[in-house]
Amino acid sequence: MAARRIGQISVRSASLFLCDMQEKFRPTIQYFPEIVEVSRRMFRAAENLEIPVIATEQYPKGLGPTVSEIGIDHAKYKVHAKTCFTMLSPDVEEQLKEQGTKSVILCGIETQACIQQTTLDLLERDFDVHVIADGCSSRSMVDRMFAFERMRQSGAFITTSEAMLLQLLKDSKNPKFKDVQKLIMTSAPDSALLTKVPEK
Repeated sequence: MAARRIGQISVRSASLFLCDMQEKFRPTIQYFPEIVEVSRRMFRAAENLEIPVIATEQYPKGLGPTVSEIGIDHAKYKVHAKTCFTMLSPDVEEQLKEQGTKSVILCGIETQACIQQTTLDLLERDFDVHVIADGCSSRSMVDRMFAFERMRQSGAFITTSEAMLLQLLKDSKNPKFKDVQKLIMTSAPDSALLTKVPEK
């Protein structure tokens, strides 16, 4: 009988995906500043923990670049342009193989489109997928809610940014603990993203 997958994760075999966090989405995505802040924390933690980062931009010519607040240095990180919904382009698949990735941590937009399609494609290829609930949003909270249900049904792990960072650290004796702890000393931004029904 196959072992049940419970979503354990290791910094040695994890990658962080940042999906389409672009300027043109700022006015239309609910709680956009909050998911930008969560994505920024996840990105900073990935740098501290030396976890590879893969970022995409949906049709950047029309939708603009990744927002500056996250702090991705385009000289250091290749940001993959795309037109399809999935982040899993041939280039990204090759990068995952080179990195020895087994688990993907996923933030970004939109939950029912690019996040869901990326999740399903990764699951189909036998990756563990950890979707950061307070780091994903949409124009519609109904679409977002049902996308999480769909991804959970398919085998993704839906979690929070703080829970994921603590799971990656595993121990307060981790030499990177104090650096990452600084990112979670202040709780993630308050929003309705962790409730089923929006407050506004």
